[in-house]
Amino acid sequence: MIPFEHYLYISAALFCIGLAVIISKRDVIFVLMGIELILNAGNLNLIAFSKYDPVLIQGQAMALFVIVIAACEAAVALALVLKAVNHFNSSNLDDIDKLQG
Repeated sequence: MIPFEHYLYISAALFCIGLAVIISKRDVIFVLMGIELILNAGNLNLIAFSKYDPVLIQGQAMALFVIVIAACEAAVALALVLKAVNHFNSSNLDDIDKLQG
């Protein structure tokens, strides 16, 4: 059986990697991938905490809900990114930060 701390270490590593990607990269696709890593870190925490409480399954249900929300977020965000790239001819955040065209 994997110790509880290992789940938390991996979750913290995923969160830190996602945050580093969001801060350091200026491409919209990389920022979206960083957000997905942060959401997966939260899911891993929810699953780890619910695994060690065998009576309650709220953590697993919440993780499933977050996965569905993340899939919807990715679909909408990618559609917005495609429209922004077509309009501004760039996927760099510095180039598409102005709303006037």
